[in-house]
Amino acid sequence: MSRKNWIAVASAEHARRGCAEPLNGYMQVCHGKCAPLKRMSPGDLVTYYSPTLRMGGGDRLQRFVSLGIVQPGEPYAFDMGGGFTPFRRDVAYVAAEEASIQTLLEQFDFVEDPQRWGYKFRFGLFDISDHDMRLIARAMRADLKLLGLEAHSRLSAARATGATSLRQASLIA
Repeated sequence: MSRKNWIAVASAEHARRGCAEPLNGYMQVCHGKCAPLKRMSPGDLVTYYSPTLRMGGGDRLQRFVSLGIVQPGEPYAFDMGGGFTPFRRDVAYVAAEEASIQTLLEQFDFVEDPQRWGYKFRFGLFDISDHDMRLIARAMRADLKLLGLEAHSRLSAARATGATSLRQASLIA
């Protein structure tokens, strides 16, 4: 089974909480639901997109705030107190800088209509291509090699399928 790439959506306040201790990081999506987390596998890459600073806030942010690798293990319930027990999944976060989505919108494969680019984010968690994850990781100045996104090995694999570019390879796949 090959690695997948994911965008998770949460306020920056919530996303930053999950990556506060990078090697002991976690993620929660869709108000703590388990089913979306079960779609993920160990080794998958995940980046958090934060439309706002705080949940329900009107304080627009529109930035990618964290990037990590899904760790082995199943989703698990975590009691946060006050009767709220969301499901989490362990993630090892990598060193990365927050990055605006605005400069990347025109380059994303997943954006079908630039006028409605935010539509997919309503799902809370969705998968994206290697091309799109590489764009995000570069914008966040993350280590592409550590993430398995270095272009030279991907291009070699793409050429093995007859593609002449990474973009063409993503269209073939």
